[in-house]
Amino acid sequence: MELFRITYQEFSDKLFAPGFAGRWNKVGEEVIYTASSRSLACLENLIHKRVNSPMKNFRTMVIYLPDQSPVVQINLSQLPKIWNQSEFCNQCQKLGSKWFQKKSSLLLRVPSAVIPHECNFVINTLHEDYKHVKLIDVLPFYFDKRL
Repeated sequence: MELFRITYQEFSDKLFAPGFAGRWNKVGEEVIYTASSRSLACLENLIHKRVNSPMKNFRTMVIYLPDQSPVVQINLSQLPKIWNQSEFCNQCQKLGSKWFQKKSSLLLRVPSAVIPHECNFVINTLHEDYKHVKLIDVLPFYFDKRL
């Protein structure tokens, strides 16, 4: 399985989980957020980063995981109707934190807050199978100026 992450060039040379809080994890929980496609990774970046000012050098990280990697999935039916609004972030964090602490799977498949019927994957860096996760390519990425 290949997953994708678009990040600043200076952070693209290795897999890194800073432990910052995100939609699906609490502070100190070292996870790596990835997308199921390059286009979804692009959209996720557009809402989280100021990509136009100043224009930075971005890279697409191509991440390999064995196809048989264990996955826990959070479905839209498990979430409040407007779960992707910031006031519900705490509920998502609780679900993700429970998954992270249990270490029951390497991957948590979650709906994208941008396009809910597409999915992102959260990688648990403390799971025993994390040793099989590999950064296999780093490619230049340029945001279209029209965005």
